[in-house]
Amino acid sequence: MSPFDPSHRRTPTERSVIALYRIAHAIEVLLRQRGKAVRLTTTQIDTLLFLKYARPGVRTVGGLAQRLGVSYATASVVVDGLERRELVARHGLQNDLRVVRLRLTEKGEAQLAEIEGALDGLQAALTELTPNEQAYLDSMLRTVVRSLQRIGAVHVYEMCWGCQFFRAYAHPDNPAAPHHCAFVDAPLADNETRFECPDFVPMPERR
Repeated sequence: MSPFDPSHRRTPTERSVIALYRIAHAIEVLLRQRGKAVRLTTTQIDTLLFLKYARPGVRTVGGLAQRLGVSYATASVVVDGLERRELVARHGLQNDLRVVRLRLTEKGEAQLAEIEGALDGLQAALTELTPNEQAYLDSMLRTVVRSLQRIGAVHVYEMCWGCQFFRAYAHPDNPAAPHHCAFVDAPLADNETRFECPDFVPMPERR
């Protein structure tokens, strides 16, 4: 039975599904409204956010395609449009010009600054919950996200500090890069740990 049919929303699961659907729609509306003021689509907004917060090594057209859940060709078209508006720039690596990275321009940074408050309304709605309710909601939503991740419906990008591969202050004798990533087996500078990473694997929850 479809949760879209009001007559079939009889269980908590069915009602929760449609509630999440409405929240997703509300987020889309909030982003679209903010983007309209600066002539950006929600996909373009997602792209700018990706280029600001994703780990530098994945800021490529391929990485963007994975994040958006679209083909490489579609992601490339999105980048082309932002590049024409001078919000995004392509640049090759000095040691391998075949690898093309993407970055925000100063104009792109400024444009994004006008958009980042788009979800303030949703955040305000969540603050109406008690701290215990917020903590419970956070735990439940993380479980739902992990389930969606397993079926490939969502790609989770998080920061190092909650990842099972992260070793904080593993190199105390190296102040320039005191942390360690076991996934790539390399030291990390403190500022490098603040980016979202597609290789993120959450730490097991304590029982």
